[in-house]
Amino acid sequence: MRRWVRWFFLLLLSILLSACGYNSLQAGDEQIKASWAEVVNQYQRRADLVPNLVNTVKAYAAHERQVLTQVTEARARVGSIQITPDVLNDPQAFARFQSAQGQLSGALSRLLLISENYPQLKADASFRDLQAQLEGTENRITVARNRYIKAVQDYNVVVRSFPTNLTALLFGMKVKPNFTVENESAISNAPPVDFGAPASK
Repeated sequence: MRRWVRWFFLLLLSILLSACGYNSLQAGDEQIKASWAEVVNQYQRRADLVPNLVNTVKAYAAHERQVLTQVTEARARVGSIQITPDVLNDPQAFARFQSAQGQLSGALSRLLLISENYPQLKADASFRDLQAQLEGTENRITVARNRYIKAVQDYNVVVRSFPTNLTALLFGMKVKPNFTVENESAISNAPPVDFGAPASK
């Protein structure tokens, strides 16, 4: 008789957990972890390209020391951040990760910009190959981030909606941090457009 009572309560508990969104919360959490793993993978792919890119540029533009140093330091900052699953539950750690990646993005943009001043560098096959790989990786980062953003958005809606918010509270499941625009104040202002002086009549 006890066995039947136990099975009855287990069945009742599983029905209640399903009805209160527990399974949806778990599925959402797993989707976020999978999406996050892809984001980290693509960022690591980018970081792995940096040393070869810096060395190639250095061969043609050694006196661009400041830019080369900025890229190297930005990559070191990215490498110093511990990427653990806890990052997904810690908005401050997530913000540090995003900031470090943003600094590396900026430094890489400056590095690629200086190549415009060195025709031999632009013509170098290794540089062109690395530039193409970097461009492809940046595209993959964008796709991976978008998937992560969507997964977090879906999960956070479930966590904050009634009655699943009660289940989330019971199991200590909170909203997850998400990517934001790195410089919101800058993009809120329209860029100046200057087509040069008007032609004289």
